[in-house]
Amino acid sequence: MPDLKNVYLYFLSLRKLIFKSIRELFFSTNFYNKLLISAIPSRFFFYPNPYLLSPLLNHKSFLFKISKNDIDNFWNENLKKKEKKNIHSFLWLNLIDRKNETEIIQKIIRDWISKYGNYKKDIWNDNIINKRIIAWISNSEIILNNVQKDFEKIFFQSLIKQINFIKKSLKIVSHETTKISSISAIMLSGLVFKEYFNNYSMGLKELKKIIDIHFDKDGFPKNRNSESLIIFLQYFILIKEWIKNAQEVIPDYLEEIIDKNLVCLNSFYNPSKKLPLFNGATEKNLEEFFKYLNKLNYRFDKNLSFVGQMQIIKNKKITLYFDSGEPPVHYLSKDYQSGPLSFEYFSEADKIITNCGYGRRISKKTQFISKFTSAQSTLCLNNTSVVKFKKNNLINKAYGATINNSFKIFDISRNEDKENITISATHNAYLKKFGYLHKRTIKFCKKDSNIAGSDYLLKKNQNEVEVDFSIRFHIYPGINATQTMSRKSILLQIDKKRSWIFFCNNKDVQIEKSLFLGGNKILNNQCIVIYGSTKNQNANIEWELKKSS
Repeated sequence: MPDLKNVYLYFLSLRKLIFKSIRELFFSTNFYNKLLISAIPSRFFFYPNPYLLSPLLNHKSFLFKISKNDIDNFWNENLKKKEKKNIHSFLWLNLIDRKNETEIIQKIIRDWISKYGNYKKDIWNDNIINKRIIAWISNSEIILNNVQKDFEKIFFQSLIKQINFIKKSLKIVSHETTKISSISAIMLSGLVFKEYFNNYSMGLKELKKIIDIHFDKDGFPKNRNSESLIIFLQYFILIKEWIKNAQEVIPDYLEEIIDKNLVCLNSFYNPSKKLPLFNGATEKNLEEFFKYLNKLNYRFDKNLSFVGQMQIIKNKKITLYFDSGEPPVHYLSKDYQSGPLSFEYFSEADKIITNCGYGRRISKKTQFISKFTSAQSTLCLNNTSVVKFKKNNLINKAYGATINNSFKIFDISRNEDKENITISATHNAYLKKFGYLHKRTIKFCKKDSNIAGSDYLLKKNQNEVEVDFSIRFHIYPGINATQTMSRKSILLQIDKKRSWIFFCNNKDVQIEKSLFLGGNKILNNQCIVIYGSTKNQNANIEWELKKSS
């Protein structure tokens, strides 16, 4: 019998894609583009500080140089997707010589308006157009320096057309981080153009909605993605600073969510300044963002030990993250990864145990691979992923690869004394199919920073079903792993002076090939694997990670 929910979702997806195709045809018509034209504002009320855009820039991968010799061929049609996104977002305006290139900038923008001033599918993509509006307004002082009156007019008119476009499209934006960038652009337009102050008022209402819908009581995104936390916080700070510059009153709810976001961010801080790779996060160095926050006088020193349903242990220079959370609701699960009770372990600035990462910056295929439970440092039964994702191409095209089933996590505990911190949780994702609960306990020793883990498989029915298990511990790239003669342990060599040993006394441990997908490219990697069978009964697999003497 077909799943009625999936049938319903299939027809919703079909309707959504049909409407999307019709909208795109309509957007391309002269009639629609004329609808976007409205009154041209007289002037900027204030010029936003371009420095505020710093977190949106990727300084290392995108350094920008232009000259008078190549501006005639600037809008090359043969750009790759990533290059197109970088060029057409205009964030590169922050990276150029602001004193000597005014004429060149005006020529480039004039040519852009001539070529792309009406709707073009890729160029007016939500993620690009929002950044372009923000970049144009934030750099308007240099763009309009010694400007001819006709350029100012077409520049203002193009800005307003694009702003009107995202206003009309806001209701159909589904991805939460894209929506906050749209809201930010709309609010900024209302602050700098007094003729469009209603845009600011509208943006305030939408801002309150997105905060109420997408954050838990601690201020962590309900999609459980720590990278989303960074993106939201970047835009919240932008909005707050713009409101201050415009001499408007900052809403209490904006101040409150920023304060909560900062506590969550500080809770994830570790000496490596890298985000843990859970639930759709990619590897992101936070050093520049922390400098940015300090420069704007944002201070935070409070920590939480439980954030976004992840338990955190910090002791001196050791940090451990343990995912004790259930999947997010269906519509927030497109970036969720199937790895309950997975963990990551940092020693000083070195990550030792990791998850594979999400692969967003690599390809759609790597994103799909990273959703399997085996891509996380946790347990699998019969090579089965804990969560199944929608396999229908139509549904995935409309909504992304969202989850098809869920599970419960319970018996979450944390006990601390003078010597140890012990954390634990249990999930029932394997109960229906295999008849087992999975409980993981990790004990952290404060004195020597060693950890001892236990993975329990608790049989809950009388069926004679023998299942195989595999427990993976993905090693961070660059660490050399060597199996010892006993086959009970693995030596992890960080450098010539530092090493760790992974033990499992009651099972053989193996080293297998793995992949790391957390950066900009696929890296060949290694993982430690413990294999075994439940033999139709309870199973307890004990393991330990400790410093080599």
